[in-house]
Amino acid sequence: MSLPVEQWIQPHDKILPDYHDQLKVVILGTGSPRSVYGVAKPGYAVLAGSHTFLVDCGGGIVAQLLLAGILPQRISDVLFTHHHSDHNSGFFDVFISDWRTHVMPDRVYEGRKGPMHVYGPTTTRDIIGKMEASFAFDVNLRVNYNKSSDEGANIVYHESNEGIVYDRDGIRITAFEVDHRPVYPALAYKFEYKGKSLILSGDTIPVDAMVKQAEGIDLLIHEAYNKEWLDELIARFPEQAVGLSNPAKYHTTTLEAAEIARKAQVKHLVLTHHIPAPAKTPEAEEAYTRGMKEIFGGPITVGRDLMEFDLADE
Repeated sequence: MSLPVEQWIQPHDKILPDYHDQLKVVILGTGSPRSVYGVAKPGYAVLAGSHTFLVDCGGGIVAQLLLAGILPQRISDVLFTHHHSDHNSGFFDVFISDWRTHVMPDRVYEGRKGPMHVYGPTTTRDIIGKMEASFAFDVNLRVNYNKSSDEGANIVYHESNEGIVYDRDGIRITAFEVDHRPVYPALAYKFEYKGKSLILSGDTIPVDAMVKQAEGIDLLIHEAYNKEWLDELIARFPEQAVGLSNPAKYHTTTLEAAEIARKAQVKHLVLTHHIPAPAKTPEAEEAYTRGMKEIFGGPITVGRDLMEFDLADE
C-alpha cells in the first residue's frame, strides 16, 4: 500500500503565528566562535506585528529558526551587529532558504519574492558583498533553472553605524556603536514597538551608550563572559593563556553586565554569547551568575538556545 501523502515529509512540530501583537524575541543561539555541544552560534529573531527580523546569523541558523517554529521564508530583513564569523557565516543559507518556496503535503510556503534587505555597520556591503559574489553561480541556477523569483535574487544594503535604521508599521530600530575592537565598527540594536523596547547588545566591552540607550527598557539581552571561570581555565591550561584571556579585551563580564543593567534600570537582563558556555543545570547557572544579584536587583536570566521572550508578559 502506498504511504499516505500526509506521512511523506516530517511535519513541523511548531510554527509561530504570522502576527505578533507585541514585541517578541527568540534567542536562536547563545554561543561564541567556540563549538560547544548543544549551543548554537549567535542569532536572534525579533517578531513585531507581521514582521520577522533576523539579527546576526551564525552557522546553522536556519535549523535553529525551524526548531523555533519560524519559517525562513518569513525573513526579508537581516541585521548584522558586526562581522565576526560566528555572527555572519550562516548568511548564505538564510538567503537561499528564505528565497526558495517549500512545498509540504498540506500547504505551500512561498519563498521571498522581493530583495533581501541587509542592515549593518559600514563594513557590511564589502564583507557580505563578497559572500554574495561567492554564491552568484548558485543564484543564477535558481533563477534560470528552478525559476525562483528574479527580484528575490537581489540584496539591498543599508549601512549605518548610528541612528534609526528602520521606522515603519510602528516598528522602530535604532543602531548605536559599541566597542568590540579590533572589530570596528560594531553595533547594538534597539527595537521599539507598541510601547515596549528591547536591546540586543552585540559583542562589546561596557560602553556609556549602552546605559543611555537601555534606560528603563523592558529587556536587555547582553553578551557576557565569566571572568572567574576563565581565570580558572588559564590556571589549568597556561599554554592556552593567550586565547583564553582574549575575551577580556573586547567582551563584558557577567558582573559588568549587571552593573549596566543597574545603571540603566532595565526591567529584565538576559545573558548570552556565553564564554565559557555554562552547563544547563541550576548549579552551573548559579555559579555563572554569582555576584550579579548583589549588583542588579531585577530578574536575571541565563540565556539558552530557543528561549522566547514575549514583551507583553514583561
